[in-house]
Amino acid sequence: MTALDNPFVETPERAALRDAVAGLAAKYGQEYFRECAREGRKTDELWQEAGKLGFIGVNLPEEYGGGGAGMYELAIVMEEIAASGTGLLMLVVSPAICGNVIARFGTDEQKQRWLPGLADGSITMAFGITEPDAGSNSHNITTTARRDGSDWLLSGQKVYISGVDQAQAVLIVARTEDAKTGKLKPALFIVPTDAENFSYTMIDMELQNPEKQFQLFLDDVRLPADALVGDEDAALSQLFAGLNPERIMAAASAVGMGRFALDKAVSYVKERTVWKTPIGAHQAIAHPLAQGKIELEMAKLMMQKAATMYDAGDDWGAAEPANMAKYAAAEAAVKIVDQAVHSMGGNGLTSEYGMAPMLSLVRIARVAPVSREMILNFVAQASLGLPKSY
Repeated sequence: MTALDNPFVETPERAALRDAVAGLAAKYGQEYFRECAREGRKTDELWQEAGKLGFIGVNLPEEYGGGGAGMYELAIVMEEIAASGTGLLMLVVSPAICGNVIARFGTDEQKQRWLPGLADGSITMAFGITEPDAGSNSHNITTTARRDGSDWLLSGQKVYISGVDQAQAVLIVARTEDAKTGKLKPALFIVPTDAENFSYTMIDMELQNPEKQFQLFLDDVRLPADALVGDEDAALSQLFAGLNPERIMAAASAVGMGRFALDKAVSYVKERTVWKTPIGAHQAIAHPLAQGKIELEMAKLMMQKAATMYDAGDDWGAAEPANMAKYAAAEAAVKIVDQAVHSMGGNGLTSEYGMAPMLSLVRIARVAPVSREMILNFVAQASLGLPKSY
């Protein structure tokens, strides 16, 4: 059995992609990421080079400038960048969520307008679903789209929306209002960030991250008819096309962060000697790191399963492993970062070793884009058949 027919061994093409992305990310690394955060700069140099090399749009169709591959490959890109100590949060929302949704449900005109730029990184698109009063309950979204002649008028608010200040547009989840019944139905709209009556404010976060979070305000934002993506009555199925990749990419980011912390810790405990013995020889140090390695690899396998099923077109089938992968990767990464800091002692909290900022950064993996408790709710209901508690 070779890598070509063994599902547990990456193909030569995927291995080559992994090596190439790792080589690019190593040119930048954690210090570049931290400098950008401290100085209020974006990771534009890394983003632009990744776009030129075809990494950002590796999952998008070739006819629109993408790599023609899938979420498995984009997850490789995300993982390897995170494993080098840097990050590109907008990979999650721009090519993974927005790119996939437009590629699968957009009109030919929408694909030609947006996908080439999303693929090479010259266009960045944010994603707006969370609202101040809805939180995890997306069924309570109140951002409303109503018809005005052939146009749409959008009104509402969104919160914790990533990277709006570096995006040319936001894919907004709204609800259309049925004039006959008064019922609200979900739909997806592309809203340019320079649209009239569209505004946003930055949310102060205690994180060292170049990519910021924002609250959005839409006050009768007028959009043309072709701003609607897909069918206004089928947005739930269309959301799966975006939310499964979101979970897969969140898992890839967490796996990468876990690998970064684990590599730092292992390197340190191999060299740090106390009483003439490297501290890595002691089981109290070695076993938690070994456990972290095991849990990280298991999470990665579930992530790869989710990506494989998604790329095969099985949206519902991919939902379970995508959520499980995100949960498992987050738990593993948080534990590894904590253990890495603990293994390094006081050095784990110094600026020199760069582990302390990881304590807060990796915590995001448990909270966003969906909390671990909501994933447990999903698994309890969908996988175990238990009654809903909410």
